[in-house]
Amino acid sequence: MLSQPISKTFDIGGGRTVTIETGKLARQADGAVTVRQGNCIILATAVANKEPKEGQSFFPLTVDYQEKFASAGRIPGSFFKREGRLSDSEVLISRLIDRALRPLFPEDYFCDVQVLVTLISSDPEVMPDALACLAASAALAVSDIPVQEIISEVRVARINGEYVVNPYRSQLATADMDFIIAATDKNIMMVEGESKECSEEDLIKAIEIAHDAIRIQVKAQEELRAAKGITTKREYTKPAQDEELRGKVNEFATSKVYEVAKSKSSKHERGDKFDEIQEELLAHLKTAYNVAEGEDLDDKVKKLAKNYYHDLQYHVVRDMILNDRVRLDGRGLEDVRPLAMETDLLPTPHGSALFTRGETQSLTTVTLGTPLDELLVESAANSEYSKFILHYNFPPFSTGEIKPMRGPGRREVGHGNLAMRSLKQMMPGSDYAYTVRVVSDILESNGSSSMATVCAGSLALMDAGVPVPKHVSGVAMGLITKEGKFAVLTDILGDEDHLGDMDFKVTGTRDGICGVQMDIKVDGLSMEVMRQALAQANRGRMHILNAMYEAVPAARADVKPHAPRMVKLFIDKEFIGAVIGPGGKVIQEIQRETGSTINLEEKNNMGEVSIFGTKKESVDKAVSWIKGIVAVPEVGEVYESTVKSIMPYGAFVEFLPGKQGLLHISEVSWKRLETLEGVLKEGDVVKVKLTGTDPKTGKFKLSRKILLPKPEGMPKPQGDQQA
Repeated sequence: MLSQPISKTFDIGGGRTVTIETGKLARQADGAVTVRQGNCIILATAVANKEPKEGQSFFPLTVDYQEKFASAGRIPGSFFKREGRLSDSEVLISRLIDRALRPLFPEDYFCDVQVLVTLISSDPEVMPDALACLAASAALAVSDIPVQEIISEVRVARINGEYVVNPYRSQLATADMDFIIAATDKNIMMVEGESKECSEEDLIKAIEIAHDAIRIQVKAQEELRAAKGITTKREYTKPAQDEELRGKVNEFATSKVYEVAKSKSSKHERGDKFDEIQEELLAHLKTAYNVAEGEDLDDKVKKLAKNYYHDLQYHVVRDMILNDRVRLDGRGLEDVRPLAMETDLLPTPHGSALFTRGETQSLTTVTLGTPLDELLVESAANSEYSKFILHYNFPPFSTGEIKPMRGPGRREVGHGNLAMRSLKQMMPGSDYAYTVRVVSDILESNGSSSMATVCAGSLALMDAGVPVPKHVSGVAMGLITKEGKFAVLTDILGDEDHLGDMDFKVTGTRDGICGVQMDIKVDGLSMEVMRQALAQANRGRMHILNAMYEAVPAARADVKPHAPRMVKLFIDKEFIGAVIGPGGKVIQEIQRETGSTINLEEKNNMGEVSIFGTKKESVDKAVSWIKGIVAVPEVGEVYESTVKSIMPYGAFVEFLPGKQGLLHISEVSWKRLETLEGVLKEGDVVKVKLTGTDPKTGKFKLSRKILLPKPEGMPKPQGDQQA
């Protein structure tokens, strides 16, 4: 007989409920649940090996989030018509889950763990990313995998001044703050999101509101676990320890590591000195363990010694920063490394900037494209086009290493997304005609290349003539805590990122925060410490912004001469057919005659016309042509017309694109003409005035002579009041 599923339902506000269920699907996994809100259903499974692999020295956690297209009743658009590698959106959601789950496992737990989260039913209004981490945590909670705590994750958005937990997709479109927060019932674990220049206190309030909502979700998971009868977690094999060996390592190397740590050396020089100490340590241990000449230390002893040595480095450097208030490169806690900025350094890209901060360097370019270059962002629920694209590349030479060159990894996708969300806040609106692609290539890296990308991207956008109103900068912060002491570090090094208790990146303008990515590794972090960290981040951000404004005070007034020209027009819906013409005849003629490219779409009951060309003259000509087609002729206006054909009774002239009228022979000159021969010919350009329309036929009445000086003594024409 099949076991009955167990479920728990709770309210998330606004009459919305979420149900967690286990025992029905994927019952051979160590833990499996479904999470449902509306028609959105997420399946999460967790499986862990019973024993670690031989020699395993790190925690191998794999988290994958995937959206099945069938969940929304759609067939994938790829050639194979099946889901392929994870999209960038799925990678980003996988990272949100991974970063929140990873600190929950014991430090000495090295068994392989795989958490798979799958969207199996989609609701167009319910955002699945806000429920994905809840599902992953619940799958672990109902298993015997030895996680130490239960967590959850919620989205908090500010909509019309009100903070909303897990808003609907349609509500999110008008939000000016959008943050995902993960936490246990006691501690904040992770924060990521974007805002339109919110204050530090606004962010703190969003975190506090999120934490209250998360506590309800954690309690629901605890009740589900109790209902399933999970009371203990599995035992696991812990790595062997040798405290005598640890003592020998600490006794020999502590003072030596401290001397290197306070030597203010560069990254590679410091690394070389630490390596030398390790070699000296191994030689010392050979003597201590009476290893014969020509023999080597036992492999297990050598491996443990190296692990203890790296642990020692970690603690010595942390203690030095906490006690001496001095950092590895000699800076004070709030000091930003030396800055150097240069723009317009590459002749061919449409915009470029080189941003250097200490040993971190980003070379960033901007390319301006047409609407045809927009990026299709596809998920199970919807597909939309993005006009702003940012790609981040991290080649191995940036850290002096050799690695195979593959496609962008999860780290590159995540760092690029943070920079994109930050700079997007200052991008012009939908009426801006260009598609903009920013590419950051990291040439050197020692601490927060993602923040260098934000700064370099802002400089390059202004260099390209993109009308961004303000600079956006970013700074990476660190935190070290121990026994009541703490130190907040501005502009962290790579080593400080590794040894810190909190890594958080804050981007923004002079007026507020645009983006945040925060990972907290320590329990019991108070909001007061977080407030101090955010205030210090603000000061670091302002220091960098001041230098950026000195380098580039404002965006170029126009794009560079070699950049493509783009103009966007909005025309009445009724004129779309006139611009296109029968079978596309008119729009093809405009493109052929002007050398421009024209894209016309109907949006919001209007015609959106994008005109693209490599020369300003060709774009201006196409703009004038289209404006002429959609213009409504006004009586009394003067137009520059082209003679199309000559008749015995006058000339037919085109005074607006697609609009012709008869210039009667009597309206060509004040002098009586028997013929137009020698006066006008086809192709002549003449100015004419629209004097009216024929009440019977509706044809336009045009006059040239009314614009010419009237000979003296000639009577004024009847019905005309102007000479």
